[in-house]
Amino acid sequence: MLEGLNPFASTPSKLNPLETYFLKPNMFPLIVFTLLSHLTIPSCSASLHADFHVLVALKNGFQFPEPLLSSWNSSNPSSVCSWTGIQCYGGRVVSLDLTDMNMCGYVSPQVSRLDKLTNLSLAGNNFTGNIEIANISDLRFLNISNNQFNGHLDWNYASISNLEVFDAYNNNFTAVLPVGVVGLKKLRYLDLGGNYFYGTIPPSYGTLVGLEYLSLAGNDLSGKIPGELGNLVNLREIYLGYYNVFQGGIPSELGNLVNLVHMDLSSCELDGPIPHELGKLQLLDTLYLHINLLSGPIPEQLGNLTNLVNLDLSHNALSGEIPPEFINLKQLRLLNLFMNTLHGSIPHLVADLPNLETLGLWMNNFTGVIPENLGRNGRLQVLDLSSNKLTGTIPPHLCASNELRILVLMKNFLFGSIPEELGRCYSLTRVRLGQNYLNGTIPNGFIYLPQLNLAELHNNYLSGTLAENGNMSSKPVKLGQLNLSNNLLSGPLPSSLSNLSSLEILLLSGNQFSGPIPPSIGELMQVLKLDVSRNSLSGIIPPEIGNCFHLTYLDMSLNNLSGSIPLEISDLHILSYLNVSRNHLNEGIPKSIGSMKSLTVADFSFNNFSGKLPESGQFAVFNASSFAGNPQLCGSLLNNPCNFSAVTSTPRKAPRDFKLIFALGLLICSLIFATAAIIKAKSFKKNGSNSWKMTAFQNLEFTVSEILDCVKDGNVIGRGGAGIVYHGKMPNGMEIAVKKLLGLGTSRHDHGFRAEIQTLGNIRHRNIVRLLAFCSNKETNLLVYEYMRNGSLGEALHGKKKGAFLGWNLRYKIAVEAAKGLCYLHHDCSPLIVHRDVKSNNILLDSSFEAHVADFGLAKFLVDGGASECMSAIAGSYGYIAPGMYQTSPLFI
Repeated sequence: MLEGLNPFASTPSKLNPLETYFLKPNMFPLIVFTLLSHLTIPSCSASLHADFHVLVALKNGFQFPEPLLSSWNSSNPSSVCSWTGIQCYGGRVVSLDLTDMNMCGYVSPQVSRLDKLTNLSLAGNNFTGNIEIANISDLRFLNISNNQFNGHLDWNYASISNLEVFDAYNNNFTAVLPVGVVGLKKLRYLDLGGNYFYGTIPPSYGTLVGLEYLSLAGNDLSGKIPGELGNLVNLREIYLGYYNVFQGGIPSELGNLVNLVHMDLSSCELDGPIPHELGKLQLLDTLYLHINLLSGPIPEQLGNLTNLVNLDLSHNALSGEIPPEFINLKQLRLLNLFMNTLHGSIPHLVADLPNLETLGLWMNNFTGVIPENLGRNGRLQVLDLSSNKLTGTIPPHLCASNELRILVLMKNFLFGSIPEELGRCYSLTRVRLGQNYLNGTIPNGFIYLPQLNLAELHNNYLSGTLAENGNMSSKPVKLGQLNLSNNLLSGPLPSSLSNLSSLEILLLSGNQFSGPIPPSIGELMQVLKLDVSRNSLSGIIPPEIGNCFHLTYLDMSLNNLSGSIPLEISDLHILSYLNVSRNHLNEGIPKSIGSMKSLTVADFSFNNFSGKLPESGQFAVFNASSFAGNPQLCGSLLNNPCNFSAVTSTPRKAPRDFKLIFALGLLICSLIFATAAIIKAKSFKKNGSNSWKMTAFQNLEFTVSEILDCVKDGNVIGRGGAGIVYHGKMPNGMEIAVKKLLGLGTSRHDHGFRAEIQTLGNIRHRNIVRLLAFCSNKETNLLVYEYMRNGSLGEALHGKKKGAFLGWNLRYKIAVEAAKGLCYLHHDCSPLIVHRDVKSNNILLDSSFEAHVADFGLAKFLVDGGASECMSAIAGSYGYIAPGMYQTSPLFI
């Protein structure tokens, strides 16, 4: 089964309204007018001068207009018609197009003074605030999509009555749908989708009989879909789903939309049956009704939609069988009926659809065999029939023309062999055939297919050997997961497994593989999980396994391995699970394994290990059962003391002079310690709580007294649960941030002081905030950081400006840099660190908006792999931690 609810995602595409509109055959006069508008007349009339002042006012409201609007010269009114995005006609500005200029700021209400505009596009920017367009009687095209405008759209539409295209898609409008638009009798294109409009769809929208495109998708609409929309007989495309929640079903009146080409009513909780009246929509090429609550059978009338290309009825509660009338859908490319309760056999007519590319029928109750001719059309690309009750064999022609990319047949009752043809299907990227009753051998070349990135054949009865890569010209560099576990495969592991250079998960457990583990396994540099347990592998554990630096899970249990555990295994610095139990391994368990701080689970039981069990590092946290079945292994952790025979000798009497010297030495040491204690006590009593100590982590050109001068109310820049943050400027001009922690300095709860000092004082990374020094006395702890001029990401996103200056490219850059900092903590730092309070307020931005991960007061070292420390209290901000963290106590990480 493919990941996600809809692996063949059927999502509506956002069309360019102007491109779509100009292509219509009845728009020839309009095209002529548009061409004429390019014949600019550089007039400096009073009207053009007024337009000039409006445009200057608009530019003043924009942020980041340079260099995009560098041609907008506010000192030269006569140059208006040559400005970027401006077109003139008859001495007036008739077109203002600022599409996709990535500006922000606001749009001045003076824009409505450009009263000769026919085209206004502000699309693809980050403009905020309210907007209203009025008193532009010639306006025909208005596009304000893909911005952050808010408020409502209750405008004076009578003053823009010639409007034909109105696109407000993807903004933040929060109101009921504007009823005034029904006065736009010439309107052909209306898109109010991707906002926060609520309430019901006004039935009066059914009077917009000129509409050819209507989208209200992606809002918070409710109520019923009004049947009056069936009056929009010129409508070609309609989108009403996604986030809207409608009560009731699909109005049968929509069957009157005889010119409809595209209908998308998906993901809006529609219930009831699919109206058979939809079978009258003869021009329909796309019908999306997926992710609803629709029930009953699929209407046979849908077989009349002979122009249908895409049909998606998935994720509903539909029952019955696939109608035989679907034989008429000769143009069909996509057929998704998965996640319903359909039954019966898959009709052979499906295999006869000449253009079928995607067939998704998974998670139903289909029985019988897979149609023998499926794939013979040479067009099939995606096939998912998983989680049904299918029997029989896999058809041999699924990849007849090397077009098949995704093949998912898992969780059925299929038997027989895997067709040899699939071993030559070079287009395959994902194959999931697990949990069936397949037998026979794996086709030669199958696991070495060049485009394959996932192959799951587990839980079958496959036998034979795993062949070497016989086609060295085929480079299987994309395979990331290979699961062959729980079959009957035998023979040696092929050394050409090393060809799978991108492999991350290799599961071979529960087979009959024999012979040694090939040393070439060490060439799998990307592997994260390796499981070869429950086989008959023999020989030694190859030391090359230490080259698999990314391993986190290694299971070699229940084999016939012998020899010692190679020391190189301790080079796996992020390994968390190690199981070598029930083999014939011998000698001692390497002490270096105790230094593997990430290792939290290990099992060495039932081998032939001997000698003293190491007790340091991770060995102190492993269960005793991890070492059971090794009778020659001893140590206090096993309650089996090591009884080494002592060499007996007659003790000699220490010379009297030695005893005297030893006594005098003890006396002198005691006097020295006593003197030092008295001096320290007097010094402490003299200085009291005013004695400050500073530890610097780099060369600093300022003193503790200069730091203390910053700690005053006028310099406060932040407050939190652990303390107060002050801003200061040192005499040398360096700016610092001083965090004063609440509570006593070194007693009681230190609010994470020790953790932060240990963490920040010893690490260096470009995306980790630098701790310059710390100061302490009996009462107070101070942390001195480098100052971050642009504050926190939380302030930038949710503060007064609410992210207005953070474009998407900058947000992406910040996210990547923060991830680099966390990646350093998780994988490269020694010891490894878990932050435990990652949130936007703890990501600081310097003067160049470079991200720095901060506030490690709640950080926890992975001392002893983290397994020895129990956290009985919840750390971090409640709203930012994983749900499991506050559902169970005590907590372990």
